[in-house]
Amino acid sequence: MNVVETTRLVLRTWHEADFEPLCAINADPRVMEFFPDVQDQLKTKRIIAWLSAHFDEHGYTFFATEEKESGTLIGFVGLANVEFEAHFTPATEIGWRLGFEHWGKGYATEAAIAALSYGFNRFGLPEIVSFAPEKHTHSRRVMEKIGLVRDLTGGFDHPNAPPDSDLQPFVLYRLPAKTYQSTTVELTP
Repeated sequence: MNVVETTRLVLRTWHEADFEPLCAINADPRVMEFFPDVQDQLKTKRIIAWLSAHFDEHGYTFFATEEKESGTLIGFVGLANVEFEAHFTPATEIGWRLGFEHWGKGYATEAAIAALSYGFNRFGLPEIVSFAPEKHTHSRRVMEKIGLVRDLTGGFDHPNAPPDSDLQPFVLYRLPAKTYQSTTVELTP
């Protein structure tokens, strides 16, 4: 089911045919550079099952994201409830993971702007957050482009990353609904 459409993309629920393309994305070390490890087929199967169940329960998820023109799955973009305890939870996170060949085209920004609108306007979420390793400048740049602001006191060690990992620390970005409603995020190609 198509949930959100942009000029170039469709954010939709997950299909069985998405498994192989997502496996390829999750197995690419360039894509997974800022995660503890690449993900195998079993982890990918579990992720799709979790994302589908999250949509069924909440009405939003990290959506399968495809190019409109080609119908190609390029990765995922969307919203999910943060599943671990931290000083900022409970919270709803915006996140993305795109295949390497789709980087640099503005897809993450385009889809994330649509996901923000979906979360705030359809569900009335009070705030949407995002987080990434401090050194993950690409993801942080997308967060800033879509209007999230770094919480300078919000840094944390992610409980799902090894404590001695060079992925730590993580930075926290926030966008309260009041701020979202009073500003317009312009999509610039």
